[in-house]
Amino acid sequence: MQWFYLVLAGGFEVVWATFMKMSHGFSRLGFTLATLAGMVLSFWFLALAVKHLPLSLAYPVWTGIGAVGSIIVGVVLFKDQMQPATWFFIALLVIGIIGIKVTSGD
Repeated sequence: MQWFYLVLAGGFEVVWATFMKMSHGFSRLGFTLATLAGMVLSFWFLALAVKHLPLSLAYPVWTGIGAVGSIIVGVVLFKDQMQPATWFFIALLVIGIIGIKVTSGD
């Protein structure tokens, strides 16, 4: 269950980052409130996960999910452009996240 919480925490990190972009510097109230809600949920699920997972595993996985998810949202939703070499390093992030999970023993 702790890994499920961790994935949710990472997912909500993507949510709040996306809404923060859409808030235009916190000038749009609805998106600002959605950003704050996403932050609270992200930290809450992370807190639940670290009750049973080591911080040295949970934190990098949480930030990795947020990073990769935000990249995907940026490319798909905001039409961000990535150089082909950048995708190689994004793949390394995904491999690292999977590697941490597989080798963690949890």
